[in-house]
Amino acid sequence: MDHNEIKQKIEKDLVLVLKNIYDPEIPVNIYDLGLVYEHKVSDEFDLFILMTLTSPNCPVAESLPQEVKQQAGKIKNIRSVDLELTFEPPWDKSFISEAALLDLGLL
Repeated sequence: MDHNEIKQKIEKDLVLVLKNIYDPEIPVNIYDLGLVYEHKVSDEFDLFILMTLTSPNCPVAESLPQEVKQQAGKIKNIRSVDLELTFEPPWDKSFISEAALLDLGLL
């Protein structure tokens, strides 16, 4: 596998990881919920994740980012994970994927 194929595999694996982490208040994974604003893999296989929470007062404000970082760090070939939590822009329902809206009966 060449360098670019490894990066693509990491990206795919990351999406799978994110789709298996759920917000405890809404029965939707954090990826489809739109809590992950950005993710990228550097040429050195360092992973950067920019994410938010449904609100700054979210009951899992400390544990959810830690879970994301821990699970992402298990991806094969990842050297490090840098996770940044932001509240800009504030999350709202418009960030939820169409598939998740259908699952929730909101479409």
